[in-house]
This record gives sequence, C-alpha cells and structure tokens, in this order.
Amino acid sequence: MVTLAEVAQHAGVSASTVSYVLSGKRSISATTRLRVEQSIRELGYHPNAGARALASSRSNIIALMVPLRTDMYVPVMMEIAIAVATTARTHGYDVLLLTGEEGPDAVRRVTGSGLADAMILMDVQLDDERLPLLRDSGQPSVLIGLPADTAGLTCVDLDWSATGALCVEHLAKLGHHDVAVIGEAPAVYERHTGFAERTLDGLRARARELGLRVLHRPCEGGYDAMAVTLARILDERPGTTGFVVQNESAVEPLLALLRQQGRAVPEDVSVVAICPDQVAVQASVRLTSVGIPAPDMGRHAVERLIATLEGRAAGEVVLLAPELTVRASSGPAPAAS
Repeated sequence: MVTLAEVAQHAGVSASTVSYVLSGKRSISATTRLRVEQSIRELGYHPNAGARALASSRSNIIALMVPLRTDMYVPVMMEIAIAVATTARTHGYDVLLLTGEEGPDAVRRVTGSGLADAMILMDVQLDDERLPLLRDSGQPSVLIGLPADTAGLTCVDLDWSATGALCVEHLAKLGHHDVAVIGEAPAVYERHTGFAERTLDGLRARARELGLRVLHRPCEGGYDAMAVTLARILDERPGTTGFVVQNESAVEPLLALLRQQGRAVPEDVSVVAICPDQVAVQASVRLTSVGIPAPDMGRHAVERLIATLEGRAAGEVVLLAPELTVRASSGPAPAAS
C-alpha cells in the first residue's frame, strides 16, 4: 500500500504539504497542488479513511435509510439505492445502507455517533416520526418523499399528486366515467405513506373536476387477493370500465382475471398502471403507464445533499414531473367506441 510519505517523495514536497492538499486546510499553490495530485494518481494512493476523517472532521459517508418492507415493491427501492450509491461515488462519498425498520433509533445512532456526514431517508410518511430528531440534530439530510410539513427540509420525489391526476385525465379523455383504483397493500395507507396518499389525493381531486366517479380499494397483491378485490369492485360498481393500478404485484393477476371473465383489454376495460417501465412493457398486455424515475430520484437526492453540505442550498422541494406513456392497455370506453 502506497504511503503518504511515498507520495511526498515522488512529488518532491513535504508530507505535511501532501496532507494539506488532501484536507484543504491550508492554501497551496496551484503548481504544487497539481504536482501532488499527479503523484497521487500515478502511485494509486488512497488515504486511510479513519485518518482522513480525523483530519477533516468528515467521514465522507452518506447514510441511506431504506426500510425493506414486505408490502413495498423492493426493486424500485433498490434501484433508487443503487443510483444514490453510484452518484455518491462520483462526489467522493461512500454509502452506509441502513435496511432495518428502526425508525428514530437509526437516526439517533447515526447523528449521535458521527458515522456519516449526512443522511438520505426513504419510505417517507406524512407524519414521519424520524423527522423531529432529524430537525433537532441539524444533520444535513435529504428526503426521497414528501412529509405533510416540508418546512426546513430538502425533499426529492416524483410529483405523485400530478401522477394520479394524469392517470384519471387519460381515462376521462377516452370517455370513461367509472374508475377503480387498485392501490397498495392496506398497511401502506395505514402508515400514511406519502407517495400512496398523494397519488390518491391528486387522482380524486382531478376526478371531481372532470365529473368521474372513483372507487379506491387497497390490495395485498397476488392472484387470490386480486380476485377478492376485483369481485368487490365489480359488485359495488358493475359499470367500471377504467382501472388505475398502483401496485406492481397486482398488475398481472388483474389482467389474468379480466381475461377469465371475458373482459377484453382495452376493448371492454382500460388499465393504466403506475409502475416501472419494465413492469409495464413485460406485462401480458403492454400497459399504458406512468413510469417511476427511480434513478433520477436517487441522483437528484445526492446532488441536493452535496449542495447542502457545501452550503449552496437547503430547505427546497424538488418534484419530478410525471410522464404517461400510452401503450396497448387503454382505449375508448365501450359506450364511446
């Protein structure tokens, strides 16, 4: 392993000069800095993480809280996490992944120990119990998600309210009047998870403006749960011709059940999904969908966090605009065709 002394000898400077170049604690001439940086590259020197942290009072680590719940679609969560990790590396940071459901205890452990310079929180609830501790600690942080009160917080998310509105607007333009929303598992709404609540709020508000009737039913996902949910929907609203699905594990069971009942998609019923593009294009009927920009969410979160650490920004909300892609699962309502 290359040592700091060897870098100093190669660059023809003192070891303290190399240390100052690495820490930025003293002004070094541009010529000397370039010579030291060239020696570092040529020799492949990597500063010891512990020594670097002591010298700079920074760990160069970002803590990422990703509660991996069974009622959440884990591939999206991990896609965001990968984007966070890869973007963090471009800025010289490593990522500490916290996957337990410890809530405030995990925030307390990170902020009280100096394990990380900053935090990114996922799976944000409207009244998230982690936020009072985060606010009190003063720890630089970014939320991927929106709580009810965003004051003083930096947040990045898809605009879920606009997403819900976009789905119902599409069905309204096709002449559908009765729309059923097949949502996430009941526990997601019981926790008041932000993305699910905001999607539903945006969809309902736009449906009222357009004069559409909306029936929302949470669903655990899977064939059996979807069969029960669909039976309830059609019993309560037999005239339903439009479905909005915000539950990846319910997509294929819904399409299979509709086929079994002789309801053709999109001739008899239309289906719009809120899901990753991969889920939409690999379904048995290519789904009209609003995609989830997971990589963009992770990248924006890190960039906002770096800006906060460098004192360039804080306390802002970044909402990514939703995009709806029309595919084979949506068409004119039967009465309008």
